[in-house]
Amino acid sequence: MKSIIEGLLFASGDEGLDAKQIAEVMELDLYIVRDLLKDMRTEFKRKGRGIQIVEVAGAYQLTTLAEHAPYFERLAYTPSRSSLSQAALETLSIVAYKQPITRVEIEEIRGVKCDRALATLVGKDLILEVGRADAVGKPILYGTSKQFLEYFGLSSIQELPDSGSFQGEFDLEEETRMLFDRMGGDQKQITLEDVSEETE
Repeated sequence: MKSIIEGLLFASGDEGLDAKQIAEVMELDLYIVRDLLKDMRTEFKRKGRGIQIVEVAGAYQLTTLAEHAPYFERLAYTPSRSSLSQAALETLSIVAYKQPITRVEIEEIRGVKCDRALATLVGKDLILEVGRADAVGKPILYGTSKQFLEYFGLSSIQELPDSGSFQGEFDLEEETRMLFDRMGGDQKQITLEDVSEETE
């Protein structure tokens, strides 16, 4: 049961799950889920795990440890990770053209999960949290950053290539191509790399 809960929290990403949601999914009594979560938090700490379970506004999330932050910063800025995967490029394109937008809305357009792609883009300061949506759970809204404008040589978001697809369906492939054509010949900052680490 603890293994299932850990998997559910991982899949829920930064939005997390409250005990009632976990209980409903697992068809367990609420008090059992709360006891399991309490045990898991203690076990993670006792075993020196690199992740922890935290409770934020009633929702439980899997997070890294604050004391490990310097290592995550090094990882984010290491030269070997200077390029973006296809998943990250598509996610960035969606955020650029549809901002402010939630993770769920991005996933509806892409058709797949995008937690890792979002984490990569936030880590590279290309997107950032710009608020909370007025919806159940108050999901995070994402938008592009000043760093994004600098990467693409834009003075404002209004200078993005014009998109006619807002009249109908969002053409992900076309919008991504238009966005990265905007870079012209200068692609030293971000390159389209066909890697498998971010295919989700």
